[in-house]
Amino acid sequence: MPDTPYRAMRRTKIVSTLGPATTDHATIRALAVAGVDVFRLNFSHGTHADHAARHAVIRDVEAELGRPIGILADVQGPKLRVGNFANGRVQLTPGAPFRLDLDGAPGNERRVNLPHPEIIAAAQLGSTLLLDDGKLALRVRERGPDFLLTEVEVGGPLSDHKGVNVPDVVLPIPALTDKDRVDMAFALDLGIEYVGLSFVQRPEDVREARTLANGRAWIMTKLEKPQAMDNLHEIITLSDAVMVARGDLGVELPPERVPLAQKRIIRMARQLGRPVVVATQMLESMVHAPTPTRAEASDVATAVFDGADAVMLSAETAVGSYPREAVAIMDRIVRRVEEDEVWRRQMETSSPEPDHAVAGAIAAATRQVAATVDAAAIVAFTLSGRSALRIARERPSCPILGLTPTDEIARRLAVAWGVQAISVGQETPVHTVESVVDQALAVAKGDGYGAAGDAVVIVAGLPFGVAGSTNTLRVATLT
Repeated sequence: MPDTPYRAMRRTKIVSTLGPATTDHATIRALAVAGVDVFRLNFSHGTHADHAARHAVIRDVEAELGRPIGILADVQGPKLRVGNFANGRVQLTPGAPFRLDLDGAPGNERRVNLPHPEIIAAAQLGSTLLLDDGKLALRVRERGPDFLLTEVEVGGPLSDHKGVNVPDVVLPIPALTDKDRVDMAFALDLGIEYVGLSFVQRPEDVREARTLANGRAWIMTKLEKPQAMDNLHEIITLSDAVMVARGDLGVELPPERVPLAQKRIIRMARQLGRPVVVATQMLESMVHAPTPTRAEASDVATAVFDGADAVMLSAETAVGSYPREAVAIMDRIVRRVEEDEVWRRQMETSSPEPDHAVAGAIAAATRQVAATVDAAAIVAFTLSGRSALRIARERPSCPILGLTPTDEIARRLAVAWGVQAISVGQETPVHTVESVVDQALAVAKGDGYGAAGDAVVIVAGLPFGVAGSTNTLRVATLT
C-alpha cells in the first residue's frame, strides 16, 4: 500500500453497508473519506457480479487513500417463510385457529403452507411462532407429523412469503445453506476479511464456518437468535468477531431485553478479546432524512460508552438518500463521545480481568506502562493480529499501531477498537530487538504519532516470526 500518513483519532470504528445507493467509485470513496473503516457486502441482495464490482472499487479506494479498509461478506443464512395465499393476502383474527402444513396448495384464512418440516418437527405444544418480523403471533395448540394447528394470539394482515421466527425452539437447521456455501466460497476467492455468519444457534454452526473458511477470513458471528444467547461464551470464544444484530434479535426477544442482551454481548466479547459490532437501525431515519433523531444519536453514543469496537450503518448507506451524511454524523457522534472525560474514565475502570496467559499479561502491562509514561503511541508487531486485539481489549488512552507483514492482516484489524494497522511488508523483516525498536520509532514518527522526546511503548515476540509469541515490552523515545 502507498506510504501515506493516516491518523484517525477516533477509536470506535464504523462499518457501512453498500447497496444500490452506494455503487460507484466517487460515492464509495466519499464514504471512506467520511470515516468508514469496513464496508459490508450483503449477500442477501445483489449478484456475485455486483459484489465483485464493489470489491474492486473498495480496493481502488484503499490504494488511493493509503490505509487498510476491511470488507465484510455477510451471507444470508436460512430464510424461513410461509407459502402463497390464493388471494395474495389474508387477515388473521385473534383467537381464531390457523393451520400451518406441508400442503403446497395456496392458503386462505384457515391455513397456509409452511415449507419447513424442521419447524413442524421441532415445535412443541405451547411454542410461539412469530410471522412478518414479529407483527403476528401464533401459539401451537396441536401438532402432527405434517402440520401445526395454532391459535392466533396477535392478528393482522399476512401476505405471501412472510418470514417465520420460532424464538423458543432450537431448530435442527444449519446456519449455512447451499446458497451461503456458494456465496462464501465466492467471497473468499475475492479476498474479503470477514464472513458474517447468520442464524447461529449452536457452537457447531461457528465451527462449520471456520472449517470452510480455513483461515482465509475471520468469522464474524451475528448474534440474532435467543438460542445463541444460551451458548454465548462458547460461541464468542469460537468466533473471531461478533455482531449484535439487533434487528432479528429484536424480533425474537421482547424489546425490553434487547438493550440488556447488547450490553451482555459487548461485555463478554471484550472479556474474550473479540471485536464486537453493534448493528441495525442506528441512524434509521437517515434513510430519508439528512439528520438523525436525537434518540438515534443517543443510541450510537450508548454503544460507544458500552465499549463496542464498531458501530454499523445498514439501510442508511445501502439504499438511503444521504449515505455520506450518515457516515459523517456517526463519525461526529463517536468522536464527541470519545472526547468526554466520563467516557475515558469508564474505559479505564471497565478493564476486564487479565486472561493469565503471557501475551495477556503483556497486553495489560502495556496499557499500564503507556499510561505511566504518557506514551504517544503503542506499537504492536503482530503476525496474526492477535497481539493488537489483546492490547485493544485493554482500551489504552493512546493510539495502537498494529504493524503487520501483510495487507491481509492489516485489513482484518480495521474493525478493532483503537488500532491503526499498517502493513510494513515482508521485504524488511526484523530479527533483533534493536531492529524492532528502530522500525517502530520510524513508523510512529513517519505517521505523525508524537514528536521528539515522546515515549513509545513497543510490544513484540521472541523469537521473531512466530505467531502467538508476544512476550517482550520496550519503552523507547522518539528523536
